[in-house]
Amino acid sequence: MNNLALGFTVAFVAVAIVLSMWQRLGLEREILVSTVRCAVQLLLVGYVLHYVFQSRNPLLLLLILGIMTTVAAWNAGQRAKGLAGIRWRVWLALVVTETVTMSMMVGLDIIEPVPQYIIPISGMIIGNAMVVSGLLLNQMKREVEASKGEIETLLALGATARQAIQRSLKRSVRASMIPTIDAMKTTGLVQLPGMMTGMIIAGADPVEAVRYQILILFTITASAAITSIILSTLSYKLWFTEDERLLPAG
Repeated sequence: MNNLALGFTVAFVAVAIVLSMWQRLGLEREILVSTVRCAVQLLLVGYVLHYVFQSRNPLLLLLILGIMTTVAAWNAGQRAKGLAGIRWRVWLALVVTETVTMSMMVGLDIIEPVPQYIIPISGMIIGNAMVVSGLLLNQMKREVEASKGEIETLLALGATARQAIQRSLKRSVRASMIPTIDAMKTTGLVQLPGMMTGMIIAGADPVEAVRYQILILFTITASAAITSIILSTLSYKLWFTEDERLLPAG
C-alpha cells in the first residue's frame, strides 16, 4: 500500500464522524483523538520494530515486551482500580502467561526465537490476556455484589475467604473465557482472523497462513485459561479485609 492509498483510508474515519454527527452521538472528538493516536502509535511502533528487527538485541526485545505487559496491566487494572494492588497482580498474571506460552512455542521449535516472530505473537498473546483480565475483574465485581448475602453467610458459618467466594470465582473465570472460546468456534465460518488475512494479502500461501492462524488461536485459548486462573487466584483476597470480612460495596 502506497502513501496515497493510506491517506484515502481516512475516508472511513470520516464516515464514522458524519454518522456520529447525524445521530448526535457526541463521539466526534473521541473518534478524532483515537484516530490520531492510533496512526501516530502505529507509525512509531513500525519504526521501532524495524530497528529492533535489524539489531536483534535481546535487551531491546525484553524492553519492548516489558512495555507491552506494563501498559496492558495498567489498562486491565482500570476495571478494578478501587482494589489496592490489583495492577501488579494483573501484571504478574500477564508475565506468567507470556513466559509459559512463549517458552512452549520456542521450546517445541514451533517458532524461531527471533524478534520477527516473538514480538508480533507476544502482542497477540498479551493483548488477549489483557482483555481476559478486564472481563474477569468486571465479572468479579458483579458476582461479589450479586452474591454478597451468600458469601457473608458462608463466612459466618466458618468458611474461609476462598471457600466463600469460590463459586463467584468459577463463574467469573468461565465468563472471561467464553468470548475466546466462542471466537475459536466460528473462525473460518464467520470471520477470517487478522493474522491469516494479513499473510494472505501479503502474498503468503493460504495453507501456510492457516497453519500460523491455528497456532495463534490455540495459543490464545491457552493464554486465556492461564491468565484467568492465575489472576483469580492472586486477586480474590482483595475483596476481603485482613480478618476475612467482605469489603463493603464501592
